[in-house]
Amino acid sequence: MAKPGARFGGPNIGSAIAEAAAFYQQGRLDEAEKICARILKAAPDVFDALHLLGLIKLQRGKAGAAYGLIADALKLNPTSPDALSNLGLALAALNRDAEALTHFDRALALAPGSIEALNNRGNVLLKLRQPAEALTAFERVVEMEPRHLGARSNRANALAELGRLDDALAQYDAVLAAQPGHAETLFNRGNALSMLGRQAEAIAAYDRALAARPHYVNALINRAIALQTLGRHQEALGNFRQVLAIDKDSADAHHNEALVLLTLGDYRRGFEKYEYRWQRTGMPARRRNLGKPLWRGEYPLQRKTILLHAEQGLGDTIQFARYAPILARNGAKVVLEVQPELSGLLARLDGAATVVAREQPLPAFDLHCPLGTLPLALKTEPTTIPAEIPYLTASEERIAKWRPRIESVPGPRVAIAWSGRSTHANDRNRSITLDRLAPLLASDNARFIGIQRELRAGEEEALKFYPNLMHVGGALDDFDDTAAVMALVDLVIAVDTSVAHLAGALGRPVWILVPSWPDWRWMLERTDSPWYPTARLFRQPSPGDWDSVIARVTQELAKDSWE
Repeated sequence: MAKPGARFGGPNIGSAIAEAAAFYQQGRLDEAEKICARILKAAPDVFDALHLLGLIKLQRGKAGAAYGLIADALKLNPTSPDALSNLGLALAALNRDAEALTHFDRALALAPGSIEALNNRGNVLLKLRQPAEALTAFERVVEMEPRHLGARSNRANALAELGRLDDALAQYDAVLAAQPGHAETLFNRGNALSMLGRQAEAIAAYDRALAARPHYVNALINRAIALQTLGRHQEALGNFRQVLAIDKDSADAHHNEALVLLTLGDYRRGFEKYEYRWQRTGMPARRRNLGKPLWRGEYPLQRKTILLHAEQGLGDTIQFARYAPILARNGAKVVLEVQPELSGLLARLDGAATVVAREQPLPAFDLHCPLGTLPLALKTEPTTIPAEIPYLTASEERIAKWRPRIESVPGPRVAIAWSGRSTHANDRNRSITLDRLAPLLASDNARFIGIQRELRAGEEEALKFYPNLMHVGGALDDFDDTAAVMALVDLVIAVDTSVAHLAGALGRPVWILVPSWPDWRWMLERTDSPWYPTARLFRQPSPGDWDSVIARVTQELAKDSWE
């Protein structure tokens, strides 16, 4: 954080400002604030007092007040690089990140060598998910000031965001060599280790961060998540409860606790806490305002029109759409708003009077419910999951379109999808590379049809080395096409992605490849799913061990009983 300048309005004010600045540097914020307040009461237009009081407010977490004070200071001295940079900090704290960048740029235009402005600019770029540009900013800071540990740590954060995790770890270790107990660097090092799948080492890093800062909430949360990945769910719950003892309103702790409870099959408490998903980190600051009451099962719906709206991924929409027929049977008129790529498929869902693609105008409705809230509203337990399968159907027109191509492949035919969206937060855990499937694709017990719509780097070229695989993923326009292909094959094999949900909702035989740290809906240890009765689950025995999963699937495919 830049320091205020030394423009004085007179000897008495000048000495008072110097005293306040000294208190500020010593962390004695109360004394510094009192002096600034006295100065501004006597002389409201003192740049240094306004600027310093703004910094004090910013340090106290009062970004709105800080913004007002520093903005007033800039009216008196519009070309102060420090004030421009600090106004950028206040704007960033208010999540006005684009404006913050503008102010950092103005500060740097006036003072190109301003290390603080450059470092602050890099931090906002990281926040805006622009790690390559952020890395450039941090590199410049380190070039100008090699001993700037903050910039070196930030450089490591940018490298981690770029997926250069080994480089990031080397940078974190270099910072920790100079500052062994730096809690934030230890925390970020733990995050990098966790992303590399080195969970035990990550937990050790979080423990060191907590030793340095015992009430470090984010370290406790991420430690708990690392414990989950190792199957230590009760210990994870203990960490979340520690967080809630420190901050009872921590949405991240409540939400992650919900995921553990749901994984363990405690749906009553799990779905109650699942409502904290709206406040967790990364969600928009303002929820969508639909202008109608939110329904969570409090009263009957007879003669009411309810809007059910998609809120998360495509798989979640498919999974929770099953509740629409139940509401319709209970007397509600159901309007279903979903992602555009699902609108055609879900238009055939029983009970949905109207299906609207997201961003299209909505018809009139009386109340609304997000799809992910329906299990709570209807008091779903593992034994009462509505599983009237199939509840989705393939289009006869699309089946006719695909029949010649699919039936040109000798049976038995297996549709296969090996990865989800590359941008998904859990992609590293749930997706498999094409080359790892080689033993399965070499099987002569079936012919494979690739329905993978997103290919990773090098996979298109690699497909030609698998003569037993006919890939049609690039020709699938939407989920109606995918559903039609599924209707024409004997089995679907998929990782935990929307393809698995679609196959289950269609009532097709589906083998789902589940990581050792499963998504909550697959629970623990089960080889079946109460959500999808036609599914078989093939679980990793340990993190990253897809080879044994693929070996088991290949063995099962060799049996006559699967057809």
